[in-house]
Formats: sequence, C-alpha cells, structure tokens
Amino acid sequence: MAALPSPSLPGRVNGDLTFAVDGMTCASCSARVEKVLGKLPGVDSAVVNIATGKATIHADAAWADIAAAVERAGYVAVPPVPEPAPGAVTSGAPAPAPVDVGAQESEHLGRTRKRLLVAAVLSAPVFVLGMLDVMGLPSALVQLALTTVVLAWAGQDFYRVAWRLARSGSANMDTLIAIGTGAAYGYSVYATVVGEMLYFETASVVVTLILLGRFLEERAKARAGDAVRKLAGLRPPTARVVRGGVEQDVAVGLVVVGDHVVVRPGERVPVDGRVLEGSSALDESMITGESLPVTRGPGDVVIGATMNRNGRLLVEATRVGSDSALAGIIRMVEDAQGSKAPIQRFADKVAGRFVPAVLVIAALTFFGWLATGAGFTGAMVPAVAVLVIACPCALGLATPVAVMVGTGKAAENGILVRNAGALELAQELDVLVLDKTGTLTRGEPSVTDVRVLGELDEREVIRIVAAIERYSEHPLGQAIVAHARAAGAFEELTVEGFEAVTGAGVVGHVRGSELVVGTPRLLEQRGVDLGVFTTALEAIEAQGRTGILAALGGRPLGVIGLADTLKDTSAEAVARLKKMGVRLVLATGDNQATADAIAKAVGIDEVIAGASPGDKLALVQRLKAEGRVVGMVGDGINDAPALAAADVSFAIGTGTDVAMAAAGMTLIRGDIGRVATAIELSKATLRIVRQNLFWAFAYNVVGIPVAALGLLSPMIGSAAMAMSSVSVVANALRLRRF
Repeated sequence: MAALPSPSLPGRVNGDLTFAVDGMTCASCSARVEKVLGKLPGVDSAVVNIATGKATIHADAAWADIAAAVERAGYVAVPPVPEPAPGAVTSGAPAPAPVDVGAQESEHLGRTRKRLLVAAVLSAPVFVLGMLDVMGLPSALVQLALTTVVLAWAGQDFYRVAWRLARSGSANMDTLIAIGTGAAYGYSVYATVVGEMLYFETASVVVTLILLGRFLEERAKARAGDAVRKLAGLRPPTARVVRGGVEQDVAVGLVVVGDHVVVRPGERVPVDGRVLEGSSALDESMITGESLPVTRGPGDVVIGATMNRNGRLLVEATRVGSDSALAGIIRMVEDAQGSKAPIQRFADKVAGRFVPAVLVIAALTFFGWLATGAGFTGAMVPAVAVLVIACPCALGLATPVAVMVGTGKAAENGILVRNAGALELAQELDVLVLDKTGTLTRGEPSVTDVRVLGELDEREVIRIVAAIERYSEHPLGQAIVAHARAAGAFEELTVEGFEAVTGAGVVGHVRGSELVVGTPRLLEQRGVDLGVFTTALEAIEAQGRTGILAALGGRPLGVIGLADTLKDTSAEAVARLKKMGVRLVLATGDNQATADAIAKAVGIDEVIAGASPGDKLALVQRLKAEGRVVGMVGDGINDAPALAAADVSFAIGTGTDVAMAAAGMTLIRGDIGRVATAIELSKATLRIVRQNLFWAFAYNVVGIPVAALGLLSPMIGSAAMAMSSVSVVANALRLRRF
C-alpha cells in the first residue's frame, strides 16, 4: 500500500491505496462503492471487498474527491493512518501508536451484542402478546412502546443506512430490512388506532433475528482474519538497543537501520538483521512454516518476530518498520485477502442487481395479492416476507470469506499468495516447469566426493586442500573450507607463496612442497602427470559434478567433487507432485549432464538443459498454447519472464526480489513441497467457494418464491436470511482445519 505523501489527511493519492469503507453490509454495497470509485477521474482501478470491509484503488487523485465519491454513494471512506518511513522517528520522540484492529472489532462486536440483547428482551413480550392474540388498547400500547424502542435504538443502523442510501439514489440489504419492518410497524400503528390486527411482533422479532445473524456473522468474519492478527501480534513492542555502550529498552518503532540490538533467550527478534555475536536456535515457524528450529550465528540473517530459543544474540538491524519481512508478509496477505478471485465476479454481478430486483418482486407480490382480493393486510405480509428473506449477503460473502481464510492459512504454511486469482487457479495446474539452481538445489556448491589417490587418508587430504583454499575467494574454494570445518578437519597450516590463478585454481607451498589445487590444465602446467587422475575425474564428471584436482610436491592427493546439491525436500516434493498428476519439466541453464543428474536424482523425466530466460519463456508459452494450465517455479532474475507468463507462478522466497515481484505466490523458505500444499489448499478453498455459492443461490431461488406465495411468515424468513450468511461464513471457517 502506498502511503500518502503526508501524515496529514486529506492529501493526494498517487499509486495504490487501501482504506476502510464504513457502512457496507452486503455485496450490493461493495458493488456500488466499486462502481462509483471506478468512474472517478484519476482512478484506474478499484476493488472493494465486503469480507474485509476495505477498498483498494490505483489512482492519481485527491483523497477529498475519493472520500466525497464514497459519501455520495451512501458510505464513509475511512482515511488510512500513514506509516512513517523507517528511521524517520528519532530517539526521544513518542513511538507511533499502532492501530489495534482486534480491539476495534471487539468494541464493534460488543456494541452489536448489547443491541441484540436489548432487542431480544423487549421483543419477547411483544412476540408473546402477538402470538396469544391479546387484543385491547393496553396490549397494543405495550407492543407499540416496546417495538418502537427495538426499531429506533437496537435497529437504528438499518434505518440510518437505508435513509442515507435513499438520498443518494441507491439501496442495499438494509433497505430491504427497513422497508419490510417499517411497513409492518407503520401498518400496526394504524391498526392500533382503528382497532385492527397488529403486526408489531413481525417488526420487532425480524429486527432481533437479523441482529442475531449480524452478530454471529461478524464474530465468524473476525475469526477469518486471525492469521493476519497472529502475524501482526508477533512483533515485540520494545527492543533492547545498545547506544553509547549502554543497553536500553526502546519502542520497536524507534529502532533504526544500523542499531545493535540485544536479543536474549526466550525473546522475539524485534527487527530483521544480521547476527554480529552469539549463536542460538531460532523458531521461525510462524514466518516460514518450518517446524524445526534453525541455528543462527555470526553473519547469519535473522527475521524479525522469530523466537530466540536458547542463546544471547547481538544483531545489527538491517530492515525496520514497513521494510521488515514481517510487514511485507502482512501486506501481501492483506492484499491477497482484499483481491477478488475470478469466480467471484459472477456472484458480484448478481448481488449488485439483487436489491432492485427484490424490491420489484416485493412490489409485484403486494399488488398481486391485492388483485386476488386478499386485502391490504393479506398483501403486506407476503411482501414483507419477500423483503426480509432475500439475502445478497450470502452471495457476496461466499467467495471473499473463503479467500480470507485460505490466504491466511497459506501464510501459516509458508506460502504468500499475492492475489486470489493465483489461489483459485492453482488447483487446475497440470504442468509445472521448475528451474534447477536455487529451486531444486541449494544454489551454492558443496563437497560431494573426496577420491583419495595418494598415501594420505581423506581427512588429511581435506585438511591440506582447505588450508590453501581459505585464502581463495572462489565459491568452490569456500565450499571446500566449509566442508573441512563441518568435518572437524580444518587447520590453519602455514601456506607460503600463495597465488590465485584466475579461472584455474590456486598454488602455494605447504610443508615445504608445492601444493597445486585446480583444473587439469593448471596441474599439467605445473608438471603434474594427469594419468592417475583420469578415472576418478571422469567418474565425478559423469554425475554432472565439478572435479577439483589436488597434488602436493608433484604427487597426486586426490580429486574433490563439488556440486550444487539437492535440497533435502526436493525428491519428496517431486514425488508428491507426480502423485497429484502434475507433469513436471526441469528447465535449466546448466549443461545436459548436470541437468540429467539432478533430474534423475529427484525423479523428473523431462529435461531441457542450456535454457536461456527466453527459452524458459518460450516453453511456458508453448505449453499454454497446447491448452495446459502451466505453473512455473524459479528464484532468479532469469526466471522472471517465465514466472510472469505462467498461469500460476511460484517464487522461491530465498531468491531475488525480481522473481518474487513477478510471481503469484512466494514460497518463503524455498521448499517446493509447498507447491503441492498450495495446490491442495487451492482445491480445498474452491470446494468451499462452490459449496457457498450453490447454497446461497439455492436459498434465494427457493426462498423468495415461497415467501411471495404467502407460504412463509416474515419472522421465519428473517431467521432463515440471518442464518444463510452465518452458514456461509461458518463453512469457510472449516478451512482453518486444513
């Protein structure tokens, strides 16, 4: 979300902006706001989500014009609170107070609960008197007084919103409720005067039942946003910063890039950073979805909001505030929850025309019954029943609530969904193109073989080679040093006359003899006979690995094999995807031997080696032209074109920003097994959406004609209407068990 140029509003919106819209109660509301915003000059696009109660626009327009347009539609645009730029808050200044969304929702629920209780208590005697058909002026006056309080106080929002919308020439669910209950109440006031049959219980009980439905619906919708609230609640409120050699606790909003932060055992890391001192196991499960703690030490990157288990860390802050990984995750999840899946468009179109259609049907019902000689009362009751049983809410909530829960659940599983369309389409994937480096493999070399050719054992060969490679900056040399350290074989032997030969290897003197480590050409130039190396080198290269030769004093030490090794989860992930019926294609820029070796190791049958970024793009386009639904997984800049072209794309979270920007989903820790999880979650979400849409349509298709035929009382209709919305939300919440 693009912040406004100044903390003070109104201001000018230039780019993307998300803000709350107050007063929306059903899908027809969101459709109207979306239509009004879409027609506003300077607004390129507008998406309004009834489940989140927010609008997202891309615009170059004044905030005042945007707010005025929303107000003309009958609603209120709530200006967002701009977040200060990282580091803009200086020491000593008060920390910015975050907006407690949970507290706001609790307050709103409490208000609704209070009105519901008052309405229920006052409606009970009205219902009893009405059902017992207690006649007489005293009974009528009691019912009039109690019903007036129910409508004027407990149900005041229905009438206030309906009046505001009427003034702007529009209508929504509140309009139907206001007209239906208002008609029953108005007629009953007249009947009190002339001594005819009363319908106060219809007005009061309908308002009470609808308030009950609203309360249950809002409570369930609040649970749908639990994933984002859990993420937001992870960030600790304070950080222990070292300034002037003194440790001091400051609000986390006051931490700036470059600060040194102390993280003690049992505390959460307050900001993203790099470990300067100490070592500890960190629980990153809420951010990455990984269940096991990971060890972090000097030089390692740590993510803000992760839990420090058992060691003291000194961390240099590298990203704070809105730049942090946690803030980015929350933004992405919120954006996805606010976006619309393609399947939602049809429901939105129907819901947008729903209220006017119901008003017409109610009018036809009224006049139709009048024409049959039913009289005013006989015509009013079925017309009111039509108004209160009609429910665009269920239609409007069917998709967005399921998307809210689904994207939140994806985030808990280490999958960031950029938009609802990606989540919807993932379940249709039948071909998945995978990059190799950084996707199936770790993206960095490591030692795979040590083939000893001389009299020394493997441990001694590694010790000697690592002693000279520690002076090299080449990735292969660093991989050998890392292997030696991990094996406990590293020793800082004295190396004299060190020389790095560009593209060939390193040379130096160890224990009085010349040590040569590198390519066959380098060893040959130094007078080493290559004959004894041939068999071992060919065996290593046959597996698609790089062989590094080593000789000491002209005598062979051995051949060290290095390769970009597979991630631990790759083979299992491939097997899982194949079991789901997904066709897998490996497309890599590496040579054929290396590509074939990796593909064989993980179980992929189709391999395209030596693929340029253009080749990968062409492959995706060709598969799409064949009618396939194509997915692409990659981590580098060279994968970005193919990621952008794929129907559903997955970026590796440990890869480049360019790849993540081009992808519809991001796998935070780079485990491609999460692709299978995303597909399963997509199937579960779409199954819930289809169920919701079916029942929402079926409810209205059956309920409205039954009410129009006079076969349903308004009270039963209002209860059914309230429960229809609740059932849709409750069904979506089943995804929480995924």
